[in-house]
Amino acid sequence: QVHLVESGGGLVQAGAPLRLSCAASGGTFSRYAMGWFRQAPGKEREFVAAIGWTAGSTFYADSVQGRFTASRDNAKNTLYLQMNSLKPEDTAVYYCAATADPRYEGGSSYLRVGRTYDYWGQGTQVTVSS
Repeated sequence: QVHLVESGGGLVQAGAPLRLSCAASGGTFSRYAMGWFRQAPGKEREFVAAIGWTAGSTFYADSVQGRFTASRDNAKNTLYLQMNSLKPEDTAVYYCAATADPRYEGGSSYLRVGRTYDYWGQGTQVTVSS
């Protein structure tokens, strides 16, 4: 079982960058496909980005494509989300998630779906002011 802890959230102005981290422990990080999701107040959780076992397969929501970059450092057991050109509508609690299902090793469109994941972090708040 893997334990996930997000960090790096905060209050930033529109247009600024921010990098989130997700530290994993208790499992073989390199054998987990990982995802980022977010939930804004009064809205459902939505997919942001996902990455397969290696950095070669990444997927993004249309709303963040070209602005956000997901990456992972398997040696450090850490997942990252580099967020550039932040907008007020990016304000949300951001969660990382993990699945050990080997079907998703190389990435998959199913990584866009929350129920694909087995483990979730507690979330980190990102607030973007206009």
